[in-house]
Amino acid sequence: MAYFQGFIIPVPKKNKEAYRKMAQEVAPFFAEYGALRTVECWGDNVPHGKTTDMYGAVNAEENEDIVFSWIDWESKQACDKAADSMTKDERMEAPGEMPFDGMRMIYSGFELLGKHGQGGPTGYVQGYVAPVAKVKRKPFADMCATMREIAVDSGALHAVDGWAEEIEHGKLTDCKRAVKAETGEAIAFGFVEWPTKEAYERGSAKMREDTRMPPSDADMPVDGERMILGGFDVLLVADSR
Repeated sequence: MAYFQGFIIPVPKKNKEAYRKMAQEVAPFFAEYGALRTVECWGDNVPHGKTTDMYGAVNAEENEDIVFSWIDWESKQACDKAADSMTKDERMEAPGEMPFDGMRMIYSGFELLGKHGQGGPTGYVQGYVAPVAKVKRKPFADMCATMREIAVDSGALHAVDGWAEEIEHGKLTDCKRAVKAETGEAIAFGFVEWPTKEAYERGSAKMREDTRMPPSDADMPVDGERMILGGFDVLLVADSR
């Protein structure tokens, strides 16, 4: 996987099973066109922030939860080719009623900044979106590489970070507005996969004690005040590799 699409979606709480059913039906369709892996996750611990958060990113309503998902592709070219072909497939016609408001979904394609870990049966996911100055790509990538190593050493199965500089502007929401991105900033999208929520909790405690973690007063290459993040239960993993 050298390219992936990342999504954040507001879904009414009552539609959780309807969303799961829809995801189960469309994942084989994506795989038919070359998707390597589709992962769908439902919000478990998504905090509200002072400046930004995942709820605000998609203008979530009181009765809605957050879905965090991604689709892995071999390359951007493979993704673009699939997108073009799928638009011509009559099966792409939307059903009469979708289990979520697609107008408020945010998504983008991301080049792979780095990954670590062998993977395995995923039960819990940490996900984030963050604004990063384009000129700080190298120090941000270096920081992410260290964090991925610490996470995997602490029990994570797989950790991935992505990077996008060209973000489409949406009518209601988009990835840039989600984190109040400024001129000259790119968008980072990443996730850490854990076998269970309990493994995540143990691993997080272990990570905090790791000497490789940057000190609290370190000059970070990302604005943490505008980062949006959360913990998610896994709804679906469709792997065609």
